[in-house]
Amino acid sequence: MAEEVQKHSVHTLVFRSLKRTHDMFVSDNAKPIPLDEESHKVKMAVKLRTEYGSVLHMPTLKENLREKGGPNTGDPYGHKQYSGNQGQEVEYMVTGTHPYPPGPGVALTADTKVQRMPSESAAQSLAVALPASQSRLDANRTAAGVGDIYRHTGGSERSQPPGMSVAMVEAGGNKNSALMPKKAPTMPKPQWHPPWKLYRVISGHLGWVRCIAVEPGNQWFVTGSADRTIKIWDLASGKLKLSLTGHISTVRGVIVSARSPYLFSCGEDKQVKCWDLEYNKVIRHYHGHLSAVYGLDLHPTIDVLVTCSRDSTARIWDVRTKASVHTLSGHTNAVATVKCQAAEPQIITGSHDTTIRLWDLVAGKTRVTLTNHKKSVRAVVLHPRHYTFASGSPDNIKQWKFPDGNFIQNLSGHNAIINTLAVNSDGVLVSGADNGTMHLWDWRTGYNFQRVHAAVQPGSLDSESGIFACVFDQSESRLLTAEADKTIKVYKEDDTATEETHPVSWKPEIIKRKRF
Repeated sequence: MAEEVQKHSVHTLVFRSLKRTHDMFVSDNAKPIPLDEESHKVKMAVKLRTEYGSVLHMPTLKENLREKGGPNTGDPYGHKQYSGNQGQEVEYMVTGTHPYPPGPGVALTADTKVQRMPSESAAQSLAVALPASQSRLDANRTAAGVGDIYRHTGGSERSQPPGMSVAMVEAGGNKNSALMPKKAPTMPKPQWHPPWKLYRVISGHLGWVRCIAVEPGNQWFVTGSADRTIKIWDLASGKLKLSLTGHISTVRGVIVSARSPYLFSCGEDKQVKCWDLEYNKVIRHYHGHLSAVYGLDLHPTIDVLVTCSRDSTARIWDVRTKASVHTLSGHTNAVATVKCQAAEPQIITGSHDTTIRLWDLVAGKTRVTLTNHKKSVRAVVLHPRHYTFASGSPDNIKQWKFPDGNFIQNLSGHNAIINTLAVNSDGVLVSGADNGTMHLWDWRTGYNFQRVHAAVQPGSLDSESGIFACVFDQSESRLLTAEADKTIKVYKEDDTATEETHPVSWKPEIIKRKRF
């Protein structure tokens, strides 16, 4: 027969449970262990020696000692006190200099007698001349670094106000500036750039002008539009030379080859076409993308075409065989822009998933993913001379350094959806936005020296004010923009402007450089 379970009142069970819980948690493991004085002293002594060893020998100021009533005899961290210092006031003694008594065992030389302010090398050689044990004793007791000599002998050489006491310590011949108070970095003065002014508006398209490219000979340029046509224009006069039809939806990207007489185009009809400009006909199609193709670029040195699409991939094509060499997958949303360069990384993509990816062309894999942007990256531009690039997003324009995508700086202030970026060799960066505004920046400093908001074409709605693409011509003296009012606008530098008539309204404000 089974034993009867002893019945207890709820009150008893609750108190038993409380007791068990109390017993379980009475030894609180989260509490810090009691401090052991001896081990704490050892720890702090080691920390002092490793982190502040190079400055421990700095002299104590006489004024401080007077206020405290003499030197401290008890060291909280257990360091020895030298008997030579006890019972007397500590004097400044700088070894081997003219205005002060010499250190023990070192005679004043002709070098130090002549110069009131000893040279850095002379002071160092004198310090080295002391015997090892003696110099160590004096260093702990009286010696000062060269920075101290400069600071305490006459005010003319003093580079800092008295409140900003800066110790430049000579430790083994290297300047240790660990204790220097750091100034907040200030923006360097930007290079002066003349302002850009609108001088031509070209009409002819019947829809938004979505993309633009200038041919390598700088004779003509090509545009693609939402009216499904590609138009070729004379660069000097702005007259229409040719219209190409073949796309069945908006043309989103055009580029002219520098290596062959070919024009490449892509669009929202998923098609990528190669046009032979000798016959003005399509000679190749590149099939493979599963959705709208948003951008394309040609490799500068090999016959490779790269396209990016709303299907979250970028594809690499062999221009001649039409074969898809690689499908670059990894982005989790539409890839909005792609750029190529001859150096590593050879392919850069920006996506609506807010990331930028740097790709290994040979392996067809991601080298680096940059996740600093908080919003879609619709534009990327490579600097023509520096090994750097910029990316545009509604949160910020960011500059990066190749090959690993190290962050350089933010260019803040263009608070709009940035569709396009262009940069020239003179360091003028242009950002064009969805609301029709265009900002011009000094590349090196990130200074915004001009803002432009051109009027829309007569007859267009004000809401049709948007810049979809911009590009400098090959001479970099003209800036062309493709806009939502169905026009192409051409800007040039104002030849009459000088730094006196258009001064830089620049203030050396403190830079706020955010990592993210």
